Amino acid sequence: MTMRPALGAAATAVLALLAAAPATSAAADSHQSVTVDPKGRVTPDGTITLTGTYRCEGNSGPVFVSSSIAQGDPTIRYGLGAARAVCDGKEHRWENTGKPRNHVLKEGAAHAEATLMELRPQGALGLPLPDFHAAHRGDIKLAKS
Repeated sequence: MTMRPALGAAATAVLALLAAAPATSAAADSHQSVTVDPKGRVTPDGTITLTGTYRCEGNSGPVFVSSSIAQGDPTIRYGLGAARAVCDGKEHRWENTGKPRNHVLKEGAAHAEATLMELRPQGALGLPLPDFHAAHRGDIKLAKS
């Protein structure tokens, strides 16, 4: 399995876990945060780009900013991939681009989520398991790109 499908699978698992979380945003502490910009982009072929910021520090495994979007039915979410994060305590920009399969999102209101998640080695074998640093949910507008 290549890295991209593995990251997609990890991002999907993270988003499924977040769907059950009631909070609109959460962070482990003030040094861990993620945001989603209030405006996303959509191309005529349905490719979506979401952007935002993140801040993290103190990781022992790789950290990613994953994102998803919903439009219309809030229970149907589309993952847009994951960007590798640099956890140096400074604020950084992130950008994820993806095209939902079998569905084209349009200009207008949408609901976006971003998650700052680390694959932290656990146990004697060092199996990487998700450790959530921060999450953010919010309403956005999709505009033509």
